[in-house]
Amino acid sequence: MLFRYKKSCEKIAMGMLAFMPEERDLKKLRQTMQIYQEKPDWQLFLWKEGEDFVGLIGAEVADDHFTVHHLSLCPSFRGEGIGHQMVDKLQKIMQPREMRGTQETQRFLDKCLNSPSGSDANYRPSTKYIS
Repeated sequence: MLFRYKKSCEKIAMGMLAFMPEERDLKKLRQTMQIYQEKPDWQLFLWKEGEDFVGLIGAEVADDHFTVHHLSLCPSFRGEGIGHQMVDKLQKIMQPREMRGTQETQRFLDKCLNSPSGSDANYRPSTKYIS
């Protein structure tokens, strides 16, 4: 289940973000968390399986689209379809906005689009990456 980030989950969110190669540096990680905490158009969500938070997805929201900047899952939960579920749930939350990706997230979003269970109602592969 997808939950909106709360400050009380900051350490959990930082741990999830640290699984992303570009977020491993502590200074960069703190800057990213600051963006999500201070900018209302940057929204962060945590995915919970049972009693544990196991995934994270973060997006920058505009009027007609949203850009997925961060997508992370605990290694022990990879390959179970949870990442696809996170993307699908975020699409439903953000309707009717179009989903876009960054250079780091686009490949996974394309994979979600091409999966048999993937929902592509508001997703268009981006030819322009946001950095």
